[in-house]
Amino acid sequence: MANKFETIAKDFPILSRRVNSEPLLYLDNAATSQTPNQVLERISDFYQTSNANVHRGVYTLANEATEAYEQVREKVAAFIHAPNAKSIVYTRSTTESLNLIASSFGDLVVNQDDEILITIMEHHSNLIPWQQLAKRTHAKLRYVMLTDDQTLDLQDFRKKLNEHTKIVSVAQTSNVLGVTNPIKLIAKLAHEKHAYVVVDAAQSVAHQKIDVQDLNVDFLAFSGHKMLGPTGIGVLFGKPELLKVMPPIQFGGEMIENVTQTQAKWQQAPWKFEAGTPNIGGVIGLGAAIDYLKAIGMPWIEATERELIERLLPELEQVAGLTIYGPQNVVQHNGIVAFNLKNLHPHDVATGLDMLGVEVRAGHHCAQPLMTTLGVEATVRASLSFYNSLTDMDRFVYAVKMVKEFFDRES
Repeated sequence: MANKFETIAKDFPILSRRVNSEPLLYLDNAATSQTPNQVLERISDFYQTSNANVHRGVYTLANEATEAYEQVREKVAAFIHAPNAKSIVYTRSTTESLNLIASSFGDLVVNQDDEILITIMEHHSNLIPWQQLAKRTHAKLRYVMLTDDQTLDLQDFRKKLNEHTKIVSVAQTSNVLGVTNPIKLIAKLAHEKHAYVVVDAAQSVAHQKIDVQDLNVDFLAFSGHKMLGPTGIGVLFGKPELLKVMPPIQFGGEMIENVTQTQAKWQQAPWKFEAGTPNIGGVIGLGAAIDYLKAIGMPWIEATERELIERLLPELEQVAGLTIYGPQNVVQHNGIVAFNLKNLHPHDVATGLDMLGVEVRAGHHCAQPLMTTLGVEATVRASLSFYNSLTDMDRFVYAVKMVKEFFDRES
């Protein structure tokens, strides 16, 4: 691992900088990942050699841009084992993808007195769109709760899933609890009740292999910036037969086939959902990020991050006054660790860590209902990536202890 890590670390120029005179230790990968040279260079190359709008011109640059743009759609489909490229819709983010499903598909299938089932661990992006859909349609939004070890309560899921459930939407991996949910089982149970399954894969797509056909989910959403790509590019996978019947919710250039003064006819999916000039550079960067992840290998990434969390979690558990949220069993815990130090505000802890060059997130992590369930207002969150090292884990634990000792002395 060490030799490969050293090679990989050199691909990420930001990792060599210093913060507050200390070497940077970046542990906020759940918020956004860092970007390797290979992705930065591919984006730069596009803008320097082939920059043109897509699907519009017949000249050389336009053809090159369009070909590159559509080739990435093929790459995305292959990366998540989608049936074909037409099942891949480009959006701005996971958030926009989930809003698109709720606003287009949701309005088609959810009616008064129907039920939408989500979990209490959801990010606001996979909560508020369904909350708003329930209000529009006078449907009921229901929540699956947690077990005592803060994993998804499958018994509660089975109890609340019923013939009135039309949509089940769940995060594959929690952005707070460090737990991955059994999506394949959830999809099987939901489909037995004729409900549709939506998956928020923002926290899983860069960390584990995803096969949407094996999982048999109806929709799956993720963002490029959490998988080494640029910001402002997202993906929505949808089963082709469902995308076909969904109406677009944005209108304008390039999503139409024909327009008269009184009516318009849309293109087929996925293009009917991509109104206006898209984030072409973002798509190109997403394709380069996928190439990079595939070159490293998802099995190696999974194994490396498993080794990191197996080093980190037991060491954090030994820090007096530190509470870890999510499963305490390291086998169930992935590379996201949320915690608090007794009598210290998470923002103070994060600020102290920043002074030592360690970058973590502090706050409610866009999961306020979960924070309420946990009985806290906020937590500190460290989130790992394969470009972190075992030495980084040791340094992080040492920094946490240093911050704790500093505030203990001050009090």
